[in-house]
Amino acid sequence: MPKELPGFYYDAEKNRYFPYKGPIPGSSLKPLSIPSPSHPKQADGLCQSIKIRQQQLLQARELFGNVISSHKRKLSFRAEYEKRHASQPSIWKYRGTKKMANIALEHVVADITSPHGLLERDILLSGGVNGLLCLFQVGKTRQEVDPVQIYKGDHVWPLNVYQTPRQKKLLRELGSSYGAMTYMTSDVSCIKSSRKSPVPTNDVMPNYYLITTLGSDSAPGSVYLLDLSKPLDFDASVPIARDRFHEVAAFKQTLWTADCDPEGKRAAIGTNRGVVLLNMETRVSSWVLHSKSDVLSVQLDQSGTSILCGLRNGAIMNIDTRQRQIKRSGHSSSAVSMPSSICCLASLKLWDRYFLASSMDGSIKLYDHRLTQRGPVQSYEGNVNSHTRIALGIDPSEKVVMSGGEDCYIRLWNIKSGELLFKDRFMNSIPSAVCWPRIGGLLELTKDGQDHRCYWQDHGLGAWLGSYEGIFYMDWL
Repeated sequence: MPKELPGFYYDAEKNRYFPYKGPIPGSSLKPLSIPSPSHPKQADGLCQSIKIRQQQLLQARELFGNVISSHKRKLSFRAEYEKRHASQPSIWKYRGTKKMANIALEHVVADITSPHGLLERDILLSGGVNGLLCLFQVGKTRQEVDPVQIYKGDHVWPLNVYQTPRQKKLLRELGSSYGAMTYMTSDVSCIKSSRKSPVPTNDVMPNYYLITTLGSDSAPGSVYLLDLSKPLDFDASVPIARDRFHEVAAFKQTLWTADCDPEGKRAAIGTNRGVVLLNMETRVSSWVLHSKSDVLSVQLDQSGTSILCGLRNGAIMNIDTRQRQIKRSGHSSSAVSMPSSICCLASLKLWDRYFLASSMDGSIKLYDHRLTQRGPVQSYEGNVNSHTRIALGIDPSEKVVMSGGEDCYIRLWNIKSGELLFKDRFMNSIPSAVCWPRIGGLLELTKDGQDHRCYWQDHGLGAWLGSYEGIFYMDWL
């Protein structure tokens, strides 16, 4: 009887051994590379990995486990699945929302009154042209937002039903009322939650939202708190915001942006003369940065002691609020420079050592606070901008960053690799406002003790987009 050899079989007629044609259990043969897809070529710049067909991806997982090979490199099945998922959103446009949300968007959770009693609902706060501030009810069904005015949603992407296996049913109904709209003294420049900490506290501002106005020749730049701790009544004839606005401070300067510390006790206000630190309880303000260059974006860290400032001259400065500040030009030795004016700064919450920065030349970079002088650790190519302030959106799992462009395209990149996951145009105006509710990400603890954020598989809300053309909603089923 011939001796058995692993991976070979014996042919008695030819009196020799032959190798098995396929992989066998326990063999260490190199996995086969996944062939290139035969479907039509996608947009230029999209990462090669998301072009892998779903059937081939599943087949590779069955054959080789969680690690697969493609284009002479090893890939994680889970990571590739999430990239594919991110590249296939469904998008709706809401009729009648023109000019309502091209400046700012913020997701809110508040109680509303209804014939069935008090109900907790998702609320969308938006800032539009001429100081317009709107509150919208968000519901999974039309019954959840009745009897207020309904804004019908039209499916705008993908237009070809064969491009995606998912349904086109509207996932979020949007409703409002006449009393849920008000005009501020000047254009709204920023809307932020006054408390970013997910841990409940007994503070005096449990559900307040910070709203700043730009200021004008006839009105100062103002800082307001919007009180949503009391139930909202969308059926009332009296404007909802009339008794809910509290003016905290007013300044002669132009107020470009703002951010709050996790407890909501202090706010950093970016102006055309520097940065003001405002105590929300005592209403006492102090200048922590004097600058000749406008501060267009600010981010308070989780400790509330450090302020990241993005200036019009392209400088990014880190200010320690515990130290006595002097007048700065924006070109100090500790500053990082980008090629053009800073559009947006966005700190990562799960990885608090990192922050994203975008500038008005279209650049988007990822920086490490510890290594800022060495330059960015990642870049995201392809965005188009020359002079417009455009917000960045980050998904709750902090794996994807989104930005609009002056070419009216929306782009999504993988934060870690910098790969372009999605690029398409479905509107005729610049998508300048983005709100991707960052509740903290859903965590899934596996047997190996590692946490896997599974936002793409199970999530509550998608991303809201605002442009001059109206409000758009992106979701992934």
